[in-house]
Amino acid sequence: MKKNQYIVALEIGSSKIVGAIAEKSSDGFLNVRYLQEEKHLNCVRYGIVQNVENIKSIINRILKNLEGAVDGRITQVYLGVSGRSLHSIVSEVNRSVDTTVAITKELIDRIIREATSNPIRNHDTVDIVPRAYYVDKVETPNPVGQFGSSIKIKVNLIVSKPSLKLNLNRLMTFGVPAKDYIVTPLAVGEQILSESDRELGCMLVDMGAETTTVSIYKNKALIYLNTLPLGGRNLTRDVMTGLNVLEETAENVKKNINNPLDPNNVSEVSIEGVRARDAANYISARTGEIIANINQQLANAEVSPEEIKSIVLIGGCAHLGGLQQRLAETIKIKVRMGQNPSTINILNPEINRMEYIEIFSLLANAADKIGDGETCVELNRYEDGPVFEGSTRTAEPARPAAAARPAKTAKPEKKGSGFFTKLGKKLNNLMSEDDANDDDQ
Repeated sequence: MKKNQYIVALEIGSSKIVGAIAEKSSDGFLNVRYLQEEKHLNCVRYGIVQNVENIKSIINRILKNLEGAVDGRITQVYLGVSGRSLHSIVSEVNRSVDTTVAITKELIDRIIREATSNPIRNHDTVDIVPRAYYVDKVETPNPVGQFGSSIKIKVNLIVSKPSLKLNLNRLMTFGVPAKDYIVTPLAVGEQILSESDRELGCMLVDMGAETTTVSIYKNKALIYLNTLPLGGRNLTRDVMTGLNVLEETAENVKKNINNPLDPNNVSEVSIEGVRARDAANYISARTGEIIANINQQLANAEVSPEEIKSIVLIGGCAHLGGLQQRLAETIKIKVRMGQNPSTINILNPEINRMEYIEIFSLLANAADKIGDGETCVELNRYEDGPVFEGSTRTAEPARPAAAARPAKTAKPEKKGSGFFTKLGKKLNNLMSEDDANDDDQ
């Protein structure tokens, strides 16, 4: 009988780190019950790890807590990759082929690998995503099995600055290795967008603390990805600087204004001594800049708004009051909030929240990648022992049986003079009889 597999994923964001464990049953169901998160400050900037040692400590605490939850040892993790420098570059590879031999999957894989043969200056390739296939200059969804004299494959190279992955590698030197690196925006697009979204045209917008990632899909393929160095913390810092308050106060003010993107209709109230309307002016202005940059990505991808049927909005900043409406009005495309992957069964209602879409998407993506018989967690083994009636036995790690102590034996009487021994016994008996008589009187 097949055993369940355990999958562990980590997502390192600019404001917090999240780790979670999913249990994949032998029937293919994916259940999530355990999730740990820890916030940090200024250890990660724009998605790139700055303080490796501090992040190591946080990851170690998260993994230890997860180990305690499942009563096992985590042996490897899937690590999400995202950050400011992450973007796509289009690459094409052309190859002449034998017209008498059918095109095979192995040939396609080799050609795709050729796309990375020419290094990109100051960038590392972290993933390759096929975009379109052409056989004898005719586009086809799947060239495998076809015949022709030439094949062209257009791919998106997902690249980043070397420091992004370099520091991730440094993080995983504390004992638990990374089984695989997964590009987080790709995992989210694959898990939460429907097939019709990707076919008809969709823009996925992930607004985080310090970055906003825009992924554009068309004809079932990713055609563009870019990460903007703008996010929710920019709004907070504008309030902090403009109104001379602490960042914590500015963050609370931002979260407690009903519709900060419509300053003219914000009530004249004060939140922690800050006038809500004054804060809304700063928040609205910066949000307008972020939306303008999101809109610009359509032009950069050479896609018109008419070709995109929907925008799916996720991320911590996505829940800013009025953002969904403002985005739809500006770009003239229907906007909806993203939902957690439908392939995951979240058993703990406390973690069933939209803010964890990224980590749940990583888990679902890893579940598709993990091989048969592989697992990220080695569960502790226990030996069965007797259970006594009226007691509850708590599982404990099996321990070697303690050596049995020899039973105590009565000491043999010392052989002495028989006369004195008998005399002593008689005296003791007489004294005992006298004591008994005194008690009866």
